[in-house]
Amino acid sequence: MVNDNDGLILRIERTSIHDGQGLRVVIFMKGCPLSCKWCSTPESQNDFVERGYGRVISVDQAVEEICKDEIFFFHSDGGVTVSGGECLLQPNFVAGVLKECRQRGINTAVETSLFAPWQSVQKILPFLNSIYVDLKHSESRMHKKLVGVDNSLILTNLKKLDQSCLPFGIHLRIPLIPGMNDADDVLLKTLSIAASIKKLKEVEILPYHRLGVGTYAKLGRLYELEDVVTPSREYIVERVEFLRNQGLNVPVKAGVGYL
Repeated sequence: MVNDNDGLILRIERTSIHDGQGLRVVIFMKGCPLSCKWCSTPESQNDFVERGYGRVISVDQAVEEICKDEIFFFHSDGGVTVSGGECLLQPNFVAGVLKECRQRGINTAVETSLFAPWQSVQKILPFLNSIYVDLKHSESRMHKKLVGVDNSLILTNLKKLDQSCLPFGIHLRIPLIPGMNDADDVLLKTLSIAASIKKLKEVEILPYHRLGVGTYAKLGRLYELEDVVTPSREYIVERVEFLRNQGLNVPVKAGVGYL
């Protein structure tokens, strides 16, 4: 059993350019309440160690690892990002890590689905520079079909985030899954949600990929999207331009390294 001041993590990655500004250390937490059909890290879903995936570390151990890369943060405007699984399943540990990092002047961010009790969200907010919110589908029924839960709690939390007086920025991420959430009407509804967020800094498109397929086999699980093809660069450019042309007053871009 993991104590409240410790964290069950999947792994720690260094010098990432995909998870926030600059070069970042990314802590991937273990455990997730969603079951996205396209999940690229199925080994992060269960909240226990399995087949060698996962380990328990303390806040102090995590901060010690993060601080090894401090020189890269200050030369690249980077920092630390806590991702998932779902980082809000372990709010005490995440808040502890973020607090220690902020006290050292390290830029902080989390990536989350926001599918968590508001009390868990509140614990981490005072220690955040940026929050990256993954919005899987704008329509509640399809959201439940694709990831196992509807999006009502997520949208409620997003609204509460935007009403906070704390000075963090919100970044909206859309995982673009061909045939599931990439149609014009779905994207326009997502954009209408984005347009209502005053703290919004950008909208980021994350194209579907198949990098986690081998892990499903290793875990003995079925990958349900076997027939879904990775979208072409041209298609991603067209979808990004479609969104840009809707007049949103923040940048719309594809994730770093995708274009």
